[in-house]
Amino acid sequence: MFQFKENCRRFIRSNPIGTISIGFILLVILISVLAPIIAPYDPVLQNRQSILIGPNGTHILGTDELGRDVFSRIVYGSRISLLVGFSAVVFSMIFGIFFGVVSGYFGGVIDMIVQRIMDAIMSIPSLILALFIAALLGPAIQNVIIALVIVETPRFARIVRGEMLRIRETNYVEASRSIGSSVFRIIWKHAIPNMGAPIIVLASLAFGQSIIAEASLSFLGIGTPPPNPSWGLMLSDASRFMETAPWLVLFPGLALALCVLAFNLLGDALRDFLDPKISSKK
Repeated sequence: MFQFKENCRRFIRSNPIGTISIGFILLVILISVLAPIIAPYDPVLQNRQSILIGPNGTHILGTDELGRDVFSRIVYGSRISLLVGFSAVVFSMIFGIFFGVVSGYFGGVIDMIVQRIMDAIMSIPSLILALFIAALLGPAIQNVIIALVIVETPRFARIVRGEMLRIRETNYVEASRSIGSSVFRIIWKHAIPNMGAPIIVLASLAFGQSIIAEASLSFLGIGTPPPNPSWGLMLSDASRFMETAPWLVLFPGLALALCVLAFNLLGDALRDFLDPKISSKK
């Protein structure tokens, strides 16, 4: 516990931008959790008497073409973005660690088969592959998550495989084998704990990528189905009113940009902090 606290203090001192990013991410998480309290209106409630009203005292970020409160929809939209991002990263991390560890530890034919499958997936541009899978499965949040898991898993598998190839040749793994430790024990006790740093960095970057991928799919009409308040869906609906109601594009776009930027900056900060070569230069 003391070491964890000391590492937190060191991270705060050495990475002010990363600290700000963490603060912003925690704020977004808090907003999504307290959405029913923070949002002044039902995000899907239509009011035909308040169509395309600009920001004012009643609707602080204005209303859309159906009279729905933009601020309430942005607040509830954070729930969808975080849900998709968290689910996609967690499941792709689990599958990526499994395939990467198996491929790197056993090598041979298993390694060749697993890596050729990963190569095949990675040979297709991520957004196009996610677009194809989501279109095939139909517009739904769970289908977006499935598409993003398939897209992100090879990246985790590649990183984990490289770390596994390095770790399996270390002295402590050889010593563990010599005393008769099982493969599962070697992987669980020695391999996975020593590959945490690159996995954490990749997860933070993949989180932002998953959020923007969900918004892209929703913008194209095959992501989160209406009337759910997805940021990408809000931007898609607002594209027709860019000149007459610019606030419909500005505020959801700003929320999406800041959220993705925070995760990317956090990933950069974690990379600098966890990489001993970079840390030693500071």
